[in-house]
Amino acid sequence: MVVCSHLLHMEGDSISRVKEQFLESQQCPSKGVWMNWHPDMEAKSSLLGGCGVLGVGIWLAVTQGDFATISPSYPFLSVANVLIAAGTIIMVVGFLGCLGAIKENRCLLLSFFIILLIIFTLELTGIFIFISGRDLIDKYAHRDLTKGMRLYSTEGNAGLTKAWDIVQTDFRCCGVENYTDWFTAFGEDKVPDSCCLEYGKGCGATLSKTNFQEGCYMKVMDVLEQYLLVVGIFGLCIASIQVLGMAFAMVMYCQLRKESSKYY
Repeated sequence: MVVCSHLLHMEGDSISRVKEQFLESQQCPSKGVWMNWHPDMEAKSSLLGGCGVLGVGIWLAVTQGDFATISPSYPFLSVANVLIAAGTIIMVVGFLGCLGAIKENRCLLLSFFIILLIIFTLELTGIFIFISGRDLIDKYAHRDLTKGMRLYSTEGNAGLTKAWDIVQTDFRCCGVENYTDWFTAFGEDKVPDSCCLEYGKGCGATLSKTNFQEGCYMKVMDVLEQYLLVVGIFGLCIASIQVLGMAFAMVMYCQLRKESSKYY
């Protein structure tokens, strides 16, 4: 060990070659530390990334629950559940990677690589499906909103009614395209009380010019686009961590395999 420490501080091309040969023959600890450092850190990063994905999923579930109620066909509204599940899985995989790096276990490292590759592939597939079917998705979302209006204030749809009221109040909007959409839904010229600027029981039966006039569809879509941008940026960061994690895990796996082959 003293000789090993001394060699690490020597300089010169010839000495460097001798030093490298000596390190390989003596299995100097500094080499093992270098080999373990990066995969362990990447596995921990994957673990933390999983926590981040889980946190974003919970945040979306809390903030976008009303949107999901009035338009279940819009997949971004169910992304929250997907992120919660994905975050939990990534955390477990990250723990697996940490354990494999610390124990220098090839089986665990290979499992970490394969599972992370599967998750990464599914992520890319989901993004491709979402982008390619965007127009169809918007069409279904519009249809759901229109259909939901007919169920407003009907028996067994208290959750949908509350969701519509919250959306119209928060976004200061009324109906899907505009307030007249409610005329068709109700079969008479009136709007929900949540369309009133000055809320009062039965105020929707009186069509005041102060009532909200604009539809909710475009306003809701604009907000969802902003959330989508945040999730997209966060997703790129997580994807980068996953790629690095797979790369370093495979490097360590190959090094361990090479080391073990010397004894056979």
